[in-house]
Amino acid sequence: MEDETTESRNKARLAIVELANMISVPMSLNAIVRLKVPDAIWQNGSNTPLSASQILTRLPLSPSSASADPDNLQRILRMLTSYGVFAEHLNASTSERSYSLTDVGKTLVTDGDGLSYAPYVLQHHQDALMGAWPLIHEAVLDPSTEPFVKANGERAYDYYGKNPEMNDLMQRAMSGVSVPFMKAILGGYDGFEGVERLVDVGGSAGDCLRMILQKYPGAREGINFDLPEVVAKAPAIPGVTHVGGDMFKSIPKGDAIFMKWILTTWTDEECKLIMKNCFDALPAGGKMIACEPVLPEQSDDSHRTRALLEGDIFVMTIYRAKGKHRTEEEFRQLGLSVGFPHFRAFYIDYFYTVLEFQK
Repeated sequence: MEDETTESRNKARLAIVELANMISVPMSLNAIVRLKVPDAIWQNGSNTPLSASQILTRLPLSPSSASADPDNLQRILRMLTSYGVFAEHLNASTSERSYSLTDVGKTLVTDGDGLSYAPYVLQHHQDALMGAWPLIHEAVLDPSTEPFVKANGERAYDYYGKNPEMNDLMQRAMSGVSVPFMKAILGGYDGFEGVERLVDVGGSAGDCLRMILQKYPGAREGINFDLPEVVAKAPAIPGVTHVGGDMFKSIPKGDAIFMKWILTTWTDEECKLIMKNCFDALPAGGKMIACEPVLPEQSDDSHRTRALLEGDIFVMTIYRAKGKHRTEEEFRQLGLSVGFPHFRAFYIDYFYTVLEFQK
C-alpha cells in the first residue's frame, strides 16, 4: 500500500511540474509561427525532414539575424515534437536530429490563399503575457539575447532579489520542490555514505544539508556554500558551517560536493569552470554529486519528457538563453572535459537525476 501511495504522489508531482511549465507550449508555438518554421519545412508539399540548421537557412530572416542559433531552435522543435506538432528523425550514426511536420503541424502552413491557423495562434498569444515569454523567438535569432533581461531590464535573480514578495515566493517554491526531491534521493541513493566533510554549493538556507546530515550523522561537517548575502541570512544548523563565496573563483574543500539545479542555468563553458573548481576541491576518489534535470536522447510524448522539455524552454526564457537542460551524455562529456574519469547517473526521482562524478 505504501508503494502504491508513493507512486501515486510521484505521478501527481510530475503532473503538476508539467502543468506549471505548460506555458512553454503556447509560447514555443508562438515562436515557430513568428519564425515561419512550418512554411520552411513544408516547401510546397515536400515536407522533407530538415535539421535546425537547415531550417534556419530557409527562414525569411533579416541581415541582423546572422547569428541565429540552431541549438535554441532545436530545443523548441524537440519540445513541440513531444506534443505532436513535429515528427523527429534521429540519425543513429551522426546523432543529428531533423524534423518534418505532422498533421497538426501542417495546420500552420500557409496555403495558396495565404491562409492557415498561424494568425489564430498569434492573435491568441499577443496579449497573453507582456513579459519575457513573447520574446523567446529572439533567443533563436540571437543567442546573446536574454528574453527576461530584454523585457525587464535585468536578470531574473536580480529582479526577484529586489522584490521581497517575489523573492519569498521563489524561495518557498524552491523549498516545495526540494523537500520531496531530497526524500527521494535519501531513500534511493547511498552516495553520501562515508563522507566526512560535505559541501553544498548553492545551498541557500542549508535545508538540503540538514536533511542529509540527519540521514548520515557520521558526517563530521557540512559546509553550506553560497553567495555572502545569501548565507548571511541562513539560520544556525548543528554541524553546518555557512560559508560565503563565488563558485566561479573557488569552492571549499570536501570529501564530496553536492549541488542541486546549479549547472542547468549556466552555459557549457561556465559549467566547466564550476566543475573544474569542484574537481580541484576534491581529494582522489572524491565525488561531485549534481542533481539536475536530464533530457532523454529520444523525444517522446511521455509526461516526464514533456515536463523536461518544457522546463528547458523556461530556462532559456527566464534565466539564460544558453543555459539549458542536457542529456546524460552531455553531462558525461562535461565531466571528462574537466578531469572526472568516472560518471554514473541514477534515475531515482520523478524529475531530477542524480549525477555522480568521481575524481
